[in-house]
Amino acid sequence: MSPAPAGAAPRGLDPERLRARLDRDLPGLTAGPLRGRLIEGGRSNLTYEVTDGASRWVVRRPPLGHVLATAHDMRREHRVIAALHGTAVPVPEPLLLCEDESVLGAPFYVMEFVEGVPYRSAERLAALGPERTRSLVLGLVDTLVDLHAVDPRAVGLEDFGRPEGFLERQLRRWGKQLEASRGRELPGIDELRGALARTLPGSPAATVVHGDFRLDNVLVGEDGGGVRAVLDWEMSTLGDPLTDLGLLAMYSTDLGLGDSPVSTVSSAPGHPSPAELVERYAARSGRDAGAIGWYTAFAWFKLAVILEGIHRRYTLGQTVGGGFDRIGELVPVFVEHGLTTLDEEG
Repeated sequence: MSPAPAGAAPRGLDPERLRARLDRDLPGLTAGPLRGRLIEGGRSNLTYEVTDGASRWVVRRPPLGHVLATAHDMRREHRVIAALHGTAVPVPEPLLLCEDESVLGAPFYVMEFVEGVPYRSAERLAALGPERTRSLVLGLVDTLVDLHAVDPRAVGLEDFGRPEGFLERQLRRWGKQLEASRGRELPGIDELRGALARTLPGSPAATVVHGDFRLDNVLVGEDGGGVRAVLDWEMSTLGDPLTDLGLLAMYSTDLGLGDSPVSTVSSAPGHPSPAELVERYAARSGRDAGAIGWYTAFAWFKLAVILEGIHRRYTLGQTVGGGFDRIGELVPVFVEHGLTTLDEEG
């Protein structure tokens, strides 16, 4: 995809104002007028590719509609990427954080453009073949282990979150988000929330957690050549590392939905099962993953709430991009899987 022609900037991005700020804060970075395009796939914070015709960068900003402020904090996302840059965790180099809302209408940050492929569909992943697909996804687990092995204090993130009571606060937070997004009846979702609250596990030692760790939130090298950059850090914090693993296990469950606006990579030939991913993580990290059923059920609940929020914003005309018209029908599917996973755990 080529950038939009001059004068046809996507919503939420003003190339002229952006260039003026870059010229002021990073003189010499740009060599001419900027053009930009929205990078498809983001369902919350907006991501744009920007170019001056010679170089490319990426801009991240909050969505255009109203959301919980803490869910889209540019300063936090920029901070964690800056802290992790140079560790074993591959992240783009952050270049500028701008909290002046007069530039783009919201805080934003600019980072380097990393060449890579985000695999969001089984069809695209299947082109790698079963062996490379399996190797890639297992390598994704290894990247997660590397993330959870980072010492927060060593990279200046010791105060990045409040690990004590993390799971309880997460449930409360996503419960509040559910109430803020609720615009229709959602059978079973309150039952799922209550069951999760009654069966909270004890957390292992806290680590930096990504909060939305999955294959389509990373950039992969050519022909499946490994993880080149982990993206979308908007939900990162210090907390229970098994929440990341539970989410990855959830996304590795084949829902058999075919053409879905949510990642379908788990149905690609060679994609490891959730059990295989959990086993590899436990072996490599040394953590006890015996309660992974709870964490996976929590992931189903969390994604149901996120999808309901996106559906709500779609109905209000506050979304940018395609595929939002089918989000609403997925929410009951996620709720049902969450209930089933908890039943199996019990």
